[in-house]
Amino acid sequence: MRVLVLGAGVAGASVAWSLARRGAEVVVVDRLHDGAATLAGAGIVRASLGITEPGFVEAYAAAVRHYPRAMRDLAADLGRDAADEVGYRVVGGLWLSRDDAALAGVEARLRAFGPEQVGTVSRLDPAQAREAFPAAAPDLAAVHVTRAARVDGRRLRLALLAAARAHGATVHDDDARLSPDRTAAELASGDRLEADHVVVAAGTWTPAVLAPRGLGVPITPQRGQISHLGLPGTDTSHWAVATAIGSSHYLLAFDDSRVVTGYGASGLTLGPYLGERVADDVLGLPSADDAAGLAALDPARFGAGAR
Repeated sequence: MRVLVLGAGVAGASVAWSLARRGAEVVVVDRLHDGAATLAGAGIVRASLGITEPGFVEAYAAAVRHYPRAMRDLAADLGRDAADEVGYRVVGGLWLSRDDAALAGVEARLRAFGPEQVGTVSRLDPAQAREAFPAAAPDLAAVHVTRAARVDGRRLRLALLAAARAHGATVHDDDARLSPDRTAAELASGDRLEADHVVVAAGTWTPAVLAPRGLGVPITPQRGQISHLGLPGTDTSHWAVATAIGSSHYLLAFDDSRVVTGYGASGLTLGPYLGERVADDVLGLPSADDAAGLAALDPARFGAGAR
């Protein structure tokens, strides 16, 4: 089976790897434009209190559970420590506030999740919160979960593509759109690639990729806001992921004395898990996960023919 994957951010790269390691002939096409979400993602991998839609809630839970296995499988394919290479580490997560009622509300919501998604939930006083995230203000208490992680999206994307190539996938640096006829893509270079299936994972460029077939999904660009702050001489390798209650702003840290400030996230949490589920669908394989929950993510929900 030959599959074209249009887009090589974390979503497309995850699909390509999952397909190639199962024996599909995979061709990836992507011109990594400025503004690609994977290149700007801060790197949170954890439960989200902001996601409430049926299907997405279950997908988040499954995605958090999936990450350790994905790291083991990636290491096996690359022949080296993939978790270290992509900056993946379980560091715990904090929700910070001065308001005890707000903390109690978040704690109750987190305890409603299963332990496989959030681990152990506990309250931290301000001193304990600063131990977990030393840059926190001294009067902020927190709710803490043990099962939260971070990953470097740029490095994860490269590792996924390397693993896909190890299984025979090829990657074209080009723009592509669906062909008006048949299961094919037309490249900006003038080449035409045909396949048995085409997976569109082009992010904000998806409407343009789909346009020749008269298909549409309501995807629009989202402004990203992120800062990388250096703290020379500071060991930030085990700092927790931190979020201020009542805000979408969050902070996380990496091993190189670097703190990242971001606004809004989901793709790096969901990417590896949903990539494998899309590969299941393309290959006609049964999924071990809840079919009804995954059906809620079907692009056909946007209208006839969107799939």
